[in-house]
Amino acid sequence: MIEILNPTLLARAKDTGALVAEILQTLKGRSAVGTNLLDIDRWAKEMIMEAGALSCYVDYAPSFGRGPFGHYICTAVNDAVLHGLPHDYALADGDLLTLDLAVSRGGVAADSAISFVVGGARPAASVAMIETTERALAAGIAAAGPGAHVGDLSHAIGTVLREAGYPINTEFGGHGIGSTMHQDPHISNTGRPGRGYKLRPGLLLALEPWVMEDTAQLVTDADGWTLRSATGCRTAHSEHTVAITEDGAEILTLAR
Repeated sequence: MIEILNPTLLARAKDTGALVAEILQTLKGRSAVGTNLLDIDRWAKEMIMEAGALSCYVDYAPSFGRGPFGHYICTAVNDAVLHGLPHDYALADGDLLTLDLAVSRGGVAADSAISFVVGGARPAASVAMIETTERALAAGIAAAGPGAHVGDLSHAIGTVLREAGYPINTEFGGHGIGSTMHQDPHISNTGRPGRGYKLRPGLLLALEPWVMEDTAQLVTDADGWTLRSATGCRTAHSEHTVAITEDGAEILTLAR
């Protein structure tokens, strides 16, 4: 399903996006050396409920996971990159942590992810990988607008990732979003310009470049959810929900 939102729902989407951004930034600020992933999940639950919002994850049970997910946020550490199931783990100095959050409020969902290094350590390779996913995300957003094709966004994202030397996995990527978290169109992190669905004002998209340092192959953790790099290398993931407007694309999950 591809959903085009009316002005009333777009206003609600902006509200939901702002909430997602606020929660992620709060959790980032609390994620220090020694913080347990289960505490991050508990904090996310508390903030979601206090805001009168609904988690898009807790009851989520797609075919690729051992569902329902049962938690309120995805917490991926180091070699984990997607669908990181919160578990009893205390963050260490230098850990690369990705927080991925999707909530719904007022009948509209928003989805965003941030990657950052915990503590005072700043491994150069990890910082470079995070910055590359952020640049790829910015390139995808810059390519979005009415009349653009999905392939234009995929090509822009993939060009940045490829030029930085990272392998690109195409099993998981961006997606449409609206009254539900995952909708069409699928937005691969590489593609050919001029191909695919033509974007229209009122469309919401979640763009999410993610990379693994030296492989494009994923393996599923024993928890049935967490996706890790097949080689054990580090990973990074950046995501924003954007609204296609008459003039381009507006980021709804930007931290303020």
